[in-house]
Amino acid sequence: MLNSKTQKRGQLPILSSLQLFLMTFGYAGVQVAFSVQTGNMGRIFQTLGSDPTKLGFFFILPPLAGMVTQPLIGYFSDKTWLPKLGRRLPYLIGGCLVSLIVLLLLPNTGSFGFGYSSMTALWFGAVTVLFMDLSANVSMQPFKMIIPDMVNEQQTDKAWSLQNIWGSLGGVIAFVFPFILTSFGMANTAARGVVPDSVKISFYVAAAILLISTIFTIMNVKEYDPETLAYYHGYNAEGKQHESFIKILKSAPKVFS
Repeated sequence: MLNSKTQKRGQLPILSSLQLFLMTFGYAGVQVAFSVQTGNMGRIFQTLGSDPTKLGFFFILPPLAGMVTQPLIGYFSDKTWLPKLGRRLPYLIGGCLVSLIVLLLLPNTGSFGFGYSSMTALWFGAVTVLFMDLSANVSMQPFKMIIPDMVNEQQTDKAWSLQNIWGSLGGVIAFVFPFILTSFGMANTAARGVVPDSVKISFYVAAAILLISTIFTIMNVKEYDPETLAYYHGYNAEGKQHESFIKILKSAPKVFS
């Protein structure tokens, strides 16, 4: 990405279509991982012996995790800078690693010998889902924060649109993949307490896509260092003052209006 101060102070450079593509495409992988868990969560818990009418608690976890996690990641990543990784990407890596572990564990919950309809199995699944939701939100937030960091107001609409397109594409892939596998003859049923192969493979593929998309983003997106970021945004990197929430709202970019 750009790193030279070719623009005047307080003005972000114009990015090429390729640069916008590189910083938004990886969001598809995060959405694949998040959506494959959301789309198959009910089926996994029913496989473990949970009452389908009492699964509402588990579906509350994703929005609750997002409400808590995303603002915190935004706050702490503002104060982070690792020379070889940047501000936002370290959190993408951390979220990806946890998500990968959960994506491999969750579809195998019934294979750990907890027993059908046991509280141990259900609690293991619940904790695993919670970690998945937290890590997915940790992975999502860097993509959202990179855009206001690096994209000027003239191109923000295009950047957000691209990110939404890739995210929607990832969600569609995640939701239809079990049906595609079933249509190719993969087993969609299994013994009591065991998750079908079509669901397991969907989780494994989602893990692979998430890993590839994260590596793709790390290799192709180079964030502005603190001095360059401060120059482009027009503030002092050493002495940036904290503003009130009301003042931030008043000076928010037009895209948020």
